[in-house]
Amino acid sequence: MKVNSGCKPDKGKKPPMAEKAKKHLSKYGIVYLFLIPVMVQFIIFYLIPIIFSFVLTFTDWSIVGTPKFNGLSNWKRLFNDAIAWKSIKNTVKFSIYYIVPTMALGLFLAVMIFAQKKKVGTFFKGIFFLPVVTSFVVISGIWKWIFMGSEQGIINQVLTFLGLNTQLFLASSKQALLVLASLSVFKVVGSTMIYYFAGLNGISEEVYEAAKIDGAGKWRIFSRITFPLLTPIHFYVAIVTTIGSFQIFDSAFLLTNGGPNFSTNTIVFYMYKQGFSSLRFGYASVLAYVLFVIILLLSLIQKKVIREDLD
Repeated sequence: MKVNSGCKPDKGKKPPMAEKAKKHLSKYGIVYLFLIPVMVQFIIFYLIPIIFSFVLTFTDWSIVGTPKFNGLSNWKRLFNDAIAWKSIKNTVKFSIYYIVPTMALGLFLAVMIFAQKKKVGTFFKGIFFLPVVTSFVVISGIWKWIFMGSEQGIINQVLTFLGLNTQLFLASSKQALLVLASLSVFKVVGSTMIYYFAGLNGISEEVYEAAKIDGAGKWRIFSRITFPLLTPIHFYVAIVTTIGSFQIFDSAFLLTNGGPNFSTNTIVFYMYKQGFSSLRFGYASVLAYVLFVIILLLSLIQKKVIREDLD
């Protein structure tokens, strides 16, 4: 006598994971379809070059011929390369000259424009933002003329008129990096101003009104309310300017070519010289990874410090 339990074996039933995957694809399949071109672009233009550059750090390759494996020779060379360490030091100094003035001036201009009437503020906002959209080559040419290390330079003409000695500026190993930093500040401060201006617009007027009722003055309102509430903007601007300062190349290339006496030789400029002038792509890749690690560490430190302030 056969007992029928009423349960039939379901041999065609799919595993739960496969069923979930099928439902997920039926729901989000169109999203993945549109992501395919983005992923292909990322793999071709980002992931493959990153992997290839890391492989190059262990090779000796000058484009012509096939890469020759040389182990850790490129990495060992870095520790004995005085110019590389000088380039890193120059880049750090450039960052100090560039980051703080850019943030301070951007905040100052944003506050000044925010306090003006709408039409007046819009006019000055356009004026201050003009260098951002102007070609860097054009601005570099003007800067070179202004800071020319001879009597033909605009600044030196003013100094001569005031009875002061002329300065070498771009021809001086002590002054050239400062001139390059001032050029970058002039070029970028307009965009920093826009970031801070957007942050100021996001602060509620009720907060200011409450502070005025309590008798707070302008400086107290700025230091106790405006500045702390702009902390997310400080964080973003600090990260962006830090990354930009360590990627400085164009001004060193256009104005000084790394000189005088390697005083404006930045890490990116030195990487360019090693890769495209000396054709040492393996060693240039090592410098690229050093730059990556420096930017990553600085970004993490900045994030941790500002997060602590927010908490």
